[in-house]
Amino acid sequence: MANEKNQQNLGSLKDSLKGVDTFYVVNYQGLTAGQLSKLRKDIREKGGQLIVAKNTLINLALQDGGQDFTEALKGPSALVLASEDPAGVAKALSEAAKGSDKGIPAVKAGFVEGNKVDVKVVERLASLGSKQQLQAELVGVLSAHLSNFVGILEAYKTKLEEQGA
Repeated sequence: MANEKNQQNLGSLKDSLKGVDTFYVVNYQGLTAGQLSKLRKDIREKGGQLIVAKNTLINLALQDGGQDFTEALKGPSALVLASEDPAGVAKALSEAAKGSDKGIPAVKAGFVEGNKVDVKVVERLASLGSKQQLQAELVGVLSAHLSNFVGILEAYKTKLEEQGA
């Protein structure tokens, strides 16, 4: 029979993965307790969660959800869940790695909005702004175009009024 503690951890891990469509598998070995604590805090601020568990348990939980990350789960691994801002969480991981002389935490694989992705995609995501920044940029671009459109309509209205008068 399986270890009761492992069964509880597996159940907890499965519960944490429910409703999450973006996560990263990272290598955290080499981080001090202080660095790991700071990383957890930074990830939490971006709406994510860092979960350290045995690779076997992570693999079982992911396979239960239909994902196979067996290749990425070699050596010490942690799951970083990104429920609110996938780019912000990826950026937090990237900044932590830049601040470490060993480049840790190192992303080994990712699952972004329901699709398995490689490390390069996660790196590109990290180079983007946060979800709120990107939304603000989109609103800015749309409002500029709408403003131009309203100006054109006003000019056309004025021209029609002049021709009719």
